[in-house]
Amino acid sequence: MSTEEGEYSGHPRKVVTDENIKKIHKMILNGRKLNLNEIADTLKISTERVHHIIYEYLGMRKPCVKRVPRELTFEQKQRRVDDSKQCLKMIKHNKPEFLHRYVTMAQT
Repeated sequence: MSTEEGEYSGHPRKVVTDENIKKIHKMILNGRKLNLNEIADTLKISTERVHHIIYEYLGMRKPCVKRVPRELTFEQKQRRVDDSKQCLKMIKHNKPEFLHRYVTMAQT
């Protein structure tokens, strides 16, 4: 037995690096429907580390199918308010046209 630290095979010990954080962020923004396994396989790191990076370092969560930031910025909140006001104007102006454009009928 030795107390010396030797060479290890496999993945490096530290995978939470700025480079990996940037790669994961870019992958999520380019394809929000990626799952943890796909990201982990691409970067050759564990799904646990991918999960940790997404939730702790990028501050994102997955409420449904796509990942979104945990908290919206002021600009994002204001954009939602502006979009909602615009939709309300469209409803008041021409309700049938609005419903035709924005309400879809699906089997589910």
